[in-house]
Amino acid sequence: MKSLDDKVVVITGAGSGIGRALAVNAAGRGAHVAISDVNEAGLAETVELVKAAGARAVRSDTLDVAKREEITGYAAAVADQFGRVNVVVNNAGVSMTGNFENMSYEQMEWIVDINFWGVVNGTKEFLPHLIASGDGHVVNLSSLFGLISMPGQTLYNSTKYAVRGFTEALREEMLIGKHKVGVTAVHPGGIKTGIVRNGRVTDGDDLEALAKLFDKKLARTSPEDAAAAIVKAVLRNQPRLLIGADAHALHHIGKLLGARYQDVFAFGAKRVLP
Repeated sequence: MKSLDDKVVVITGAGSGIGRALAVNAAGRGAHVAISDVNEAGLAETVELVKAAGARAVRSDTLDVAKREEITGYAAAVADQFGRVNVVVNNAGVSMTGNFENMSYEQMEWIVDINFWGVVNGTKEFLPHLIASGDGHVVNLSSLFGLISMPGQTLYNSTKYAVRGFTEALREEMLIGKHKVGVTAVHPGGIKTGIVRNGRVTDGDDLEALAKLFDKKLARTSPEDAAAAIVKAVLRNQPRLLIGADAHALHHIGKLLGARYQDVFAFGAKRVLP
């Protein structure tokens, strides 16, 4: 794929953060944009920004990626409206922070349904359209925490490692099948979004304190910079993208120390986390 001009780009979780920035970036490049989110108010704001950026056409839908029947109908409707689909960005995601021993099954199922099954649902339903386009691309949002693990993030880590494995295997299948569909796994570090503030914590944990820590000390990259990097990766057909100096640094530490990185990160987390 050489450009996004006149391409149909589908983005989930576009009501804020990276999803919104991606929608605006794609619109500015002449794409037809189909955006969705569970947050109607945030999605409406994104629509106005996308229109102002010059999108050829805009479609917006309130959508829960965890509900397979909604994704099935959505994919068919998008393909019917635009006649094709070129890029799908499975961006929608949530956070769940807290020690595993304190986490309920309901909390675990909530994050797995959105972060993992949401990606699988979006990929499964749109893949036939991407293959049919003859010039398609799948972008799945994993995380730095899909490359290294952190305490308090057992289920978030699980979902992001799962997205990474799913995405890398999918790329191999596209290569074997000689389908003209690129596949990119994205591993952002700390991005200035509301993912922690809008996330959930286990009983007894302080969401406000965690959000302040993330906002002030850990979130170093803007959504706009992240979006620009993702678009560049799509146009380069890049298999893996790390975003942010923190993502590169911690990933390299993990590779350098091997399994012993766990001891180092546990010590550091004990000193930093509220």
